[in-house]
Amino acid sequence: MSDDESYELLGFDNVLLSVGDLDEAVAFYEAAGFPLRFRLDEAGIALLGVGGETPGLLLRHEEGLGHRPPPWAAPRVWLEVRDARVTARTLAASGVPPLDEPFAVATGWTVELADPWGNVLGFTDYTKRPELGRAVRRGTVVR
Repeated sequence: MSDDESYELLGFDNVLLSVGDLDEAVAFYEAAGFPLRFRLDEAGIALLGVGGETPGLLLRHEEGLGHRPPPWAAPRVWLEVRDARVTARTLAASGVPPLDEPFAVATGWTVELADPWGNVLGFTDYTKRPELGRAVRRGTVVR
């Protein structure tokens, strides 16, 4: 590519998730802690917030998409949290059961959930490598 044709990746815009029922999906994700930023029923979409970032989870209604278990080979979207084990307990208490117990990863812990349409989200922390986490990079130390 020439310099005139090159591009630079600037970051994520939104993560799009297909759902079979927008009302049910919004209720599920709100119970999981994602605030509704806006909803356009005529377009079949709803945007949910992720932390203080502008991009978020964009739910898109797909006609005829029914409930299904998560396909294990499918991509996963992992989001940073302060403590994945606390997140797992909080999700379960909110009626959103994790797929399994939190598991150790190189940077800390992760717990995953699946929505009714098989979309898998993970919540991961940096308790083993706090210098890589957002809290430390933004100047606040999590203990």
